[in-house]
Amino acid sequence: MTGLSLALAAFGLMLGGIFLRVPVALAMGLTGFFGTWYVLGSPVAPMAQMKSLSYETFSNQGLSIIPLFLLMGQFATRTGMSAALFRAASDFLGHRKGGIAMASVGACAGFGAICGSSLATASTMAQVALPEMRKRGYSDSLSTGVLAAGGTLGILIPPSIILVIYAIMAEQNIVKMFMAALIPGLLAAAGYMLTVMIYVRVRPDAADTAERVPFAARMRTLAATWPVIVIFGLTIGGIVGDWNWVKPGPQALFTPNEAAAFGAVATGVYGLVMGRLSLSGFVQAILETAKATAMIFFILLGAEVLKGFLALTRAPDMLADWILTQGFAPLTVLGIMLLAYLIFGCVMDSLSMILLTIPIFLPVINVLDFGMTAEDTAIWFGIIALIVVEVGLITPPVGMNLFIINGVAPDIPISRTYAGVAPFVLSDIVRVGILVACPGITLWLVQVMF
Repeated sequence: MTGLSLALAAFGLMLGGIFLRVPVALAMGLTGFFGTWYVLGSPVAPMAQMKSLSYETFSNQGLSIIPLFLLMGQFATRTGMSAALFRAASDFLGHRKGGIAMASVGACAGFGAICGSSLATASTMAQVALPEMRKRGYSDSLSTGVLAAGGTLGILIPPSIILVIYAIMAEQNIVKMFMAALIPGLLAAAGYMLTVMIYVRVRPDAADTAERVPFAARMRTLAATWPVIVIFGLTIGGIVGDWNWVKPGPQALFTPNEAAAFGAVATGVYGLVMGRLSLSGFVQAILETAKATAMIFFILLGAEVLKGFLALTRAPDMLADWILTQGFAPLTVLGIMLLAYLIFGCVMDSLSMILLTIPIFLPVINVLDFGMTAEDTAIWFGIIALIVVEVGLITPPVGMNLFIINGVAPDIPISRTYAGVAPFVLSDIVRVGILVACPGITLWLVQVMF
């Protein structure tokens, strides 16, 4: 049995285990462990690997950014920032047809910028925006569909946990990944708003309008969003801007790890000073962060064990060589990969998909000629992959964001959410096509900043 056929057989068994609800981290770890045992013919090597792999994996200083951004998101969820963002967006857009739905998209984009989690963004914004839309007579389909789609902005607009993990796995600069994601994230928000505008024109009964808010009142609600603006501005601006007036020489104010620490501390201090974060809420935020970090690190460990097995089989290199010899067009190969992400998105979470596929897909992408440097290709592919993973979160029948919204509004049949989210999935597909055809949209800000 060749290394490629062995890896494909092991991959099939692993997917079978995942479909049977074996935890993804365990499925990857067991596949890697027993696969290594089979290749080497002895359990000694994989056992020795397990002894040292945990330390080697988790001693990576770059991983400290993950719990810090998670903690920042936990504090943001508990301090009422989502409500302030929604009120400001609603005051500016609510008087338009479908304006409150568009305001929900804007608020999701703003909250995603300090949260970094799709599921948390969808859940938090649904609790804030859904009652308002239902009170205004918005249809159940539009209300739940726009919130499910808007929630996906949490993993695209930086800072994003998955972007950090991809950057570490692909050995890319985290700051460049953040910059590359910014324009596609804003494009996603604009696309969703445009989708709402078209939706309410086709179905005028799906939305109503609110009274126009006076300009002075709009400014007051906008001013109430200052914590988000300041924290996001300093967190992201601190790692990409030229702060030579603070530090001698042209350099950033923060490293990514320092920016994550600043964001977490600033959000927590704001909540405590304003009385919006109780002691019990603070403790709960720490515990939830610890749980999420443990889950992510367990999946990372399983992915590293699987990665070691794949390296022994040389399957990624063999697959890349086979694709080159077949003469497939690069865009054809990319299209197959993106289709695989859509399918996986129906049954897996976004983090697991990235960790499972990048060790296999990225070596193939690296040998294909997309007319860019290797670094630009890796950054561009990472953003495209993340967007398609994001689409998987809202693809019926089992997109995870759909069930999050259904949990917040259990009285709304999930079939209506399926119907409501369909136009937003179409918007995402159009956006993916644009970004695939025009890589410069993704890479422009990176090239300008660096």
